[in-house]
Amino acid sequence: MPTGLLTDEAAERIVTTCRTAIGDSLRSVTYFTRDDFEQVYLREDLERDADLSTFIGHEWRGFKTAQTAYDNSELGDYNYTIRVFDNGFLVRVTSDSDGIFVTTDGLTVKDFEEVATAINVFLNDREIE
Repeated sequence: MPTGLLTDEAAERIVTTCRTAIGDSLRSVTYFTRDDFEQVYLREDLERDADLSTFIGHEWRGFKTAQTAYDNSELGDYNYTIRVFDNGFLVRVTSDSDGIFVTTDGLTVKDFEEVATAINVFLNDREIE
């Protein structure tokens, strides 16, 4: 699972951040860049069978397309994306060079905001390092 994209400490920090914000509803956490990804958490009761490379390609392209499409809109700056599925949710937060997507069971809008804000802090801190 580890690819060396994140130090053990950084991986632990992002998992702890997400677990604190989401609790037992957290399904998985994946850190990604344009070229690589690392799934840093997968809940015990889930299968390790998702095609993450396809997810990453879509999430990265999707982010860049959406970011450009909504530039200068009265909605303001892009913050994060929530995708809703039959069996859970995906929350994507990105910076210019990397991102994290988290899958969850049901959450409230406040929970999504909390985890997105925490992930954003993590990504911004990584840019400084």
